[in-house]
Order: sequence, then C-alpha cells, then structure tokens
Amino acid sequence: MSHTLFPHFSFKLPAIFFAGLVALSVPSPARAQTVNAPPKVEVAAAGAAVSDEKAEAIVRRAVEAAGGAAFLNVRTVVGRGNYVPYAKGEAGDIVKFLDYIAYPDRERTEFKSRGVLSVQTNVGTGANSSGWIFDGMTKSLRDMAPEQIEDFRFAMKTGFDNLLRGWWRKDGAKLSYVGRREAGLARRNETVRLTYPDGFQIDYEIGARDGLPAKVSYKRKDKEGAEQPEEDRLFRHMTVAGVTVAFVIDHYRAGVQTSRINYDTVEFNRPTPDSLFAKPASAKAVK
Repeated sequence: MSHTLFPHFSFKLPAIFFAGLVALSVPSPARAQTVNAPPKVEVAAAGAAVSDEKAEAIVRRAVEAAGGAAFLNVRTVVGRGNYVPYAKGEAGDIVKFLDYIAYPDRERTEFKSRGVLSVQTNVGTGANSSGWIFDGMTKSLRDMAPEQIEDFRFAMKTGFDNLLRGWWRKDGAKLSYVGRREAGLARRNETVRLTYPDGFQIDYEIGARDGLPAKVSYKRKDKEGAEQPEEDRLFRHMTVAGVTVAFVIDHYRAGVQTSRINYDTVEFNRPTPDSLFAKPASAKAVK
C-alpha cells in the first residue's frame, strides 16, 4: 500500500489487485468527487530569483506541523482502514486493509474483500529490493514482478515522507519554490518542487495557513508510453500521539479519481517483527 506517514502509496497501483481482487469489484452508483479546475499559480516575477531557502523554510514548517520531533522519531506505523477503487468515476467494492510499515523501506499490506485475504509485501528500494504476494483467491504465493517492485520504489519517491524526511537529498534532487496555488475558498497552498537529475519533477503543496501537506502531483508514463498527470489529495488531518497525518487520501490520474484510502486507526512505534516482512515458506504458512 505504501503510505508511510504521508502517502507514497504503491496503493495507487495496488499489486494485489493484479492477482484477482479487481474481479470482485462491481462499480456502485457512488460518484467520484468533482474534479477541480487547473490551479492558478502565483509565480515570481520574470527574472526574479526563486529562493531555495524559502522552499527549505516551507518544508521545515511542514515538519513542525506534522509533529516535529514526534514525527521524525516515528519508526513504525500500523494502519487500518478501507480502500475503494474507482473505475470510470464510480466507486467499486470496499476492501479492508491492515498496513504495517517499518522505516525506511519495509511494508506489508493485508487486504480483505468478501472474506478473501491477500497480502503484498515490499522490502527495500535499492538494487536488492524484493517483494512477494499471497493471492487469497488462488491460495498461491509468488515473488513480485519487477514492474510491481518498481511501483513501490516510485511510490516511495513521490510520497510526502520523501520530502519531509529529506530522503531526496541522497539522490541529488533540487528543491525549489514554485509559488502559491489556489486550494478552495479563501485557501492557498505553498508549492515546492523536487527536480531529480534525470529531469523528473514532483510538486508538493502545503497549506499556507496550517503548514500541513495537502497535495502531491507529478507525471508518469502509462502503458502506451504517454505521460499522464497524477496526484494525491490529502484530507481529514488528525493528531495521534503528537503526530498529525491525513486519514483520507484520494488519488487521481489524468483528472479522474482512481482510488480513495480512508484510515480508521493509525498507531505509531508499535513492535513490527521481521517475520512480518519475510516471505513464508509456502502459501499455507501465510498468517
């Protein structure tokens, strides 16, 4: 699922649905949220210098809004809630999830739909990263395909944790200030951008008033190789044990909602044994 404290969500392209849960999802009459018009951006005047220090200050404020030391000292996250896929603007069946995260790069997500349990687990984001899937529909256990592991890496890269925890620095990305964007009635977001050496860019919007993460946007190639805009919109921020996180995350692709993640509970620094992430010896050994 790949949420971390603020979503990097490989849940955007959930590997487990490739295995059969998608077949269970029958669209309901529920409609996707109305898509907002393209945001207006206030940029610096032509020729004016855009201060990287201003972007750094906005990120520091966001870290404090998220809980400061309490946020930075989180080592594990256990979250429970509901995942809803959307197709052609309509919501599918609700899938319950239980998500375990151990920083910096381990995650196990258990999905349950109509009594069927399935699991996807990722370990690492480097050259030796791995992952496995238990498909409850077929009672089978297998390694993740390379493209599914890449989904996890990509989700880690685009999540707010990457920005707030400074993981981007080791990859040589550049942080810059973009400007303010309209975010609803009398609301605006400060926008900062990460630009990687290969040209890939991620825009992060942070509430101008409250300093809380609000939106992530970027472009990603589809199966045909065409770039499509994608974004996560964060809502319903709540404070748990001194850490403030979004309990609702909507994902959009090309302006159309594709999923909603709604957390019921989040726990921090709960013990997460290594056995949770280790691949079981067989499908029968999955617990």
